[in-house]
Amino acid sequence: MPVYYLNDEYIAFPNPELTSEEGILAVGGDYTPDWILLAYQHGIFPWSNPNDPILWWCPDPRFVLFPEELKVSKSMRPFFNQRKFEVTFDTCFEEVMRNCMEFSRRGQKGTWISEPMIQGYLEVHNLGFAHSVEVWKEDELVGGLYGIALGNVFFGESMFSKASNASKFGFIKLVRFLQKNDFQLIDCQQETKHLASLGARSIPRKRFLQTLKDNDLMKTLRGKWKYEE
Repeated sequence: MPVYYLNDEYIAFPNPELTSEEGILAVGGDYTPDWILLAYQHGIFPWSNPNDPILWWCPDPRFVLFPEELKVSKSMRPFFNQRKFEVTFDTCFEEVMRNCMEFSRRGQKGTWISEPMIQGYLEVHNLGFAHSVEVWKEDELVGGLYGIALGNVFFGESMFSKASNASKFGFIKLVRFLQKNDFQLIDCQQETKHLASLGARSIPRKRFLQTLKDNDLMKTLRGKWKYEE
C-alpha cells in the first residue's frame, strides 16, 4: 500500500485500513486539535522523529486493554495496601508530557514527542479531551501518563516512571477510574511487555475500527477529571 501525503489545507485522512505493511497511513498534517481529534476518532495516531514530517499510523493488529481484563499482580498489592503513592488527574498535563519526552526507554533512541506536539496536545487538553495521570511520592512527581478520551474509549499515548512501579500504579488507578465511568476500551497502540503483564492483548484492526464506529455515538467525559478513591 502507498503512504498518502496529506493536504495541509484540507483536514482529512484516508481510510485507516489502507496502511503500509508497517502500519503507516499518511505523512503531513499538523498537531492542531482538529487534526489530532479527527485522527483518534478514526483510530489513527502520530508517531515520528521530532524533526521529520508527521507520520500517522494505524497498525494491524491493535494492542488494547479491556478494563474488565485488568491484571494486578501480587507484587503490586503492597503498593496499594500501604498507599506508597498518591494519584491525581489533570493537575500538570504539560509536565507529564515533558517527563514522557525526556524519559529514557530501553531499546529506543530519542523521543517522538516534539515541542509542536506538546503544544498541540496541550490545546486538546484545554478543550477537555486530553488527560494526564500524575503519580506522587512525598510531593514529588515520580510517574505518570497521558492520553485522549473520546466516547467510551481512552487512547493511551505515553508514560514515564522515576520510581519503581510508579507508572504501573498510575495506570491501574486510571483503568479502575475508567471502568467506573463505563469506558469499554483502552487503546495501547502497540505491544509492550509492560502492558501485556497488565492484561492488554492484540485484536484485529477491523474489530478495533468497528468499535470506534460504534463509539461515535457515545458521550465524551469531557473537562478536567478528578481522581477519587
